[in-house]
Amino acid sequence: MQRVILRPSHPIRIRQISHSIRSYASAPIPKPTPGPTKPYQHEKASSPEQSWLTRKLKQSPMAMRAFLRVFGALGYGNSRQVAARRAFALYEQLCAGRAEEDREFWSQECHLPPTFQSWFTVTNLHVWMLTTRLRALPAPHAQAHIQGIIDHFFLDVEDRIRHVLQPHSSQPQPQPLPQAPTTTPSPPQAASFYTTTPTPAKKTPPSNAVAGAAKKRGGAPEALVTKQMKIFREQWAGLGVALDLALAQGSDAMLAAAMWRNLLGARGAQGLALALAPTSPVPEFRRAVNPGGAVARMSEDARAREETRDDGSGVHDFGPEERDAYVAFPETMLVLTAYVRGEVARLAAASDEKIMGTGAALGRESEGVEALRFRKVSSAKALIHDLLESS
Repeated sequence: MQRVILRPSHPIRIRQISHSIRSYASAPIPKPTPGPTKPYQHEKASSPEQSWLTRKLKQSPMAMRAFLRVFGALGYGNSRQVAARRAFALYEQLCAGRAEEDREFWSQECHLPPTFQSWFTVTNLHVWMLTTRLRALPAPHAQAHIQGIIDHFFLDVEDRIRHVLQPHSSQPQPQPLPQAPTTTPSPPQAASFYTTTPTPAKKTPPSNAVAGAAKKRGGAPEALVTKQMKIFREQWAGLGVALDLALAQGSDAMLAAAMWRNLLGARGAQGLALALAPTSPVPEFRRAVNPGGAVARMSEDARAREETRDDGSGVHDFGPEERDAYVAFPETMLVLTAYVRGEVARLAAASDEKIMGTGAALGRESEGVEALRFRKVSSAKALIHDLLESS
């Protein structure tokens, strides 16, 4: 994949429209496709069996030191390589599993369905919060750590996209090789937040070369993967710029508005839904669309039709029977604002040594990461509840 450059592009903006209460168009609208309900467990490739050289190096400390000196002379221990290894531990243990760890809050209070888009949005938020602390590291460590965590983030995104889009194979999966017992505990693998329904594969048996390439690349269409990666890069840049601006200006209102636009899908931006008729069989569906890109060249009628088209993300305005959910949205934005403020301040108080770890020590990149783990959103919610009761 292409290397992600940290130069932000234009932020994703939602067209500001007054919150007038109006009824939707009476034209028949197709019923939206129900979103997935059961979470899909993202399975990573099993770890390969340790080679003869690896086993010998672990048995001989002197050989290990000589081996590391050679690798150090080749640049394996330079600051960029060290930062990249530390960034991988930070991303894997702090950010990648946050959607699953707070699943109840994201699904029930933020009304985010268990989709890949929801996983990306939640993970992107935590990558941004971690980036705010990495910027304060001394040069050149700040740039190296930020580039490392963004690279690992988008490498993970690409791997998951290929897994979601790969055709379903009816052939039996090979059993993983037995692993030799080890005393070093491996970091826990977080379960995925999203679901998938892979497309059926063609029954024509491919050749060995084609089968090997499909296995290596995930079997997903390259054009579709590239298109999705561009979309997620725009979302990453838009969320980062919006939250950076709110944080720089110290405005909780701007921070809450950025959460509403980028995390909560800008629900209600076009007004609240009113029932067409007490006995009308026509379902109502509307979602907020980004006015940039191809949408900016659409006519008003085409844009209105696009707002009523189900894009499969599961994030759309509440229907007439769900209007009461809008009442809880201000409290949800308050909880998210307090959570982000608290976690950014907690990371800012951590020393540079805790953030960067033990330096070039091979195999110790994950030391100290557990103490930096993000707290659950419920902690911010409990704090707000106590403040409201004491006031």
